[in-house]
Amino acid sequence: MNREPDFFEHLRAELRGGRIWLDRAIVLGYAIAAGLFVVGFTMASDWVFGQFHSFYRSWPWAVLLTTPLLTAGIVWFTLRFFPGAGGSGIPQIKAALHPALPEERRFAFASLRLTLAKIGLGAAGFAAGLSIGREGPSVQVAAGVMQHARRWLSPNTAIDGRALLVAGGAAGIAAAFNAPLAGVVFAIEELSGRLEARSSGLIITAIVLAGLVAVSAFGNVSYFGVIRVPRLGWDVLGPGLLVTLLSGAAGGLFARLLIASLTGTAGRFNRWRARFPVRFAAVGGLAVAVIGLVTGGVTFGAGSEAVKQMLQGHDELTPLYTVLKFVATWLTAWCGVPGGIFAPSLSIGAGIGDAVARLASSDLGPALIAMGMAGFLAAVTQAPLTAFIIVMEMVDGHAMVLSLMAAAMLASLVSRMISGPLYDTLAEYMVGRAISSGGGTEAVHPAPAETPKSEPPVPSGSQVRGSFHVDTVEEQDWGRQVTMTATVEREGGDKPVCVAEVVFRYYQL
Repeated sequence: MNREPDFFEHLRAELRGGRIWLDRAIVLGYAIAAGLFVVGFTMASDWVFGQFHSFYRSWPWAVLLTTPLLTAGIVWFTLRFFPGAGGSGIPQIKAALHPALPEERRFAFASLRLTLAKIGLGAAGFAAGLSIGREGPSVQVAAGVMQHARRWLSPNTAIDGRALLVAGGAAGIAAAFNAPLAGVVFAIEELSGRLEARSSGLIITAIVLAGLVAVSAFGNVSYFGVIRVPRLGWDVLGPGLLVTLLSGAAGGLFARLLIASLTGTAGRFNRWRARFPVRFAAVGGLAVAVIGLVTGGVTFGAGSEAVKQMLQGHDELTPLYTVLKFVATWLTAWCGVPGGIFAPSLSIGAGIGDAVARLASSDLGPALIAMGMAGFLAAVTQAPLTAFIIVMEMVDGHAMVLSLMAAAMLASLVSRMISGPLYDTLAEYMVGRAISSGGGTEAVHPAPAETPKSEPPVPSGSQVRGSFHVDTVEEQDWGRQVTMTATVEREGGDKPVCVAEVVFRYYQL
C-alpha cells in the first residue's frame, strides 16, 4: 500500500547525502562553465564577423580570394585534426546519445577538446564570411563541457553521461538564444524525447542556469528586438497560411538537400567531394563569396541584421535575397565547415514572410515575418515546439503565441511529406560510420550479386572456393580506399556462385 512521503525522513536523507550534494554542485558548476563557454563563443563570433564586415567594406572583391582560401583551410584542419567538429553540432550530440553507439566512441562527438576546436573553427567560419550560425555549434560546445563533469562525479551517482549530454546540449541552446525556456523544450523534444524523473530537476536547473549566464552577460534583451504587431484578425488568415505553406515546403526541400549532400548520396559532386574535400570546399567558398557580392554582402554570416531590417520595416531586400541565402547556406553546410543552420534558417524564413507581406498589407509585415521564421525553422528541424518557442522568446512576441504555434505545427507537417528528419538521419549516418570504423576501417557493403537463374542453389556438402582480388588502391585526402572483387565458386559449376565488389575505407583520424 502506498503511503504519503514523510517530510522529515526525506529531509534527514538529503542532509546525510553529502556526496549527492557535491555531485549536484559539480553539475551546476559545469553548467555555469558551459554558459560561459557559449557566451565566449558568441562574443568571439560577433567580433570576428565585425572584422570581416569592415574588411569587406574596404576591399569587397578581395573576398573572392579570402573566402575560398579560408574555407579550404577550415575543412582541411577539421578533417586532419578534429573530424568530429564538422557540421552543425546537433547531429553529433544526437549521435552521442544513440543507444547503439559504444561508450568509448561517445567522446568522438562530445569532449572538451572538441569544444575548444568548435569555438575556434566556428569563429574562423565567420571570418570567412560563410553563411553559418553559432547556435547549433553551441549545442556541441556546451555538451562537451558538461560531458567533462563525469570524471569528477562519484562512481555511484545517479547522474549518467546521457543526462549530462542532454543538459549540455540544451544549455547551449538556452545560452545561445538567450532563451532558457527554449532550451528546456529542446532537451525534451529534440535530444532525449523524455527526461528521467530522478535527474530531471537537476537537468532543468542546469539548463536554466546556463541561460541565466547569457542573460547576465548580454542583458534580458530579445535577439531580434520586440515585434510590434497590430491586433490580428481574420485578414491575416490567408497571408499567414501562404507563409506557412511556403515555409514548410521550402524547409522540407532544404532538409532533403542537406541529407542528400551530407550523407554522400551517389552523385558526381558527392563523389568529387569525398575524393577531394578540400578542393570542393574551396569551390563552395568561392560560390558563397560570389553570392555575397551579388547581394551586397547581406548573405554573409548568420543573417541577423537582415532580419532586424525586415522587422523594422525599412529594408530594401528583394525575394531574390531569400533564394540566394538558401543556396549560400546549403553550399556552406555541404562544404562541411563547423557551423550551424539555425540562424540562417530564421533569416530565410523571415525573407519568405517579408515577400508575402509585400503582396498583402504592410501592417501585417512583422507578424508574417515571425510566422515565416517559426515555420521554416520548424520545417528544417521538424521540432515545432522548439521552433515556435525560440522565435517567441527571440522577438518577444508573446502576443503571437497561437499564430506562431500554428505556423510551426503546419509547416513541420508539410516538411514531413517532403523529407525525413534532418538531425535524426544525420545522427544515424554518423553512428553507422562510427561503429563500422571502430578499428579504423569503414566497410561499405554493396548489394549482394544476383544469382543467375540458370544456376541452382549450392547443395549441402558441396565444395566451394573463395578468392579476393585487389582492384584498386586509391589515396584520398581523408585516408585510403581499397576496392576488391570477391568471387565464390562451386566445384563442378560452370559459373561463379557469387561475385561481389567490396570497398574498404581507412580513415586517418
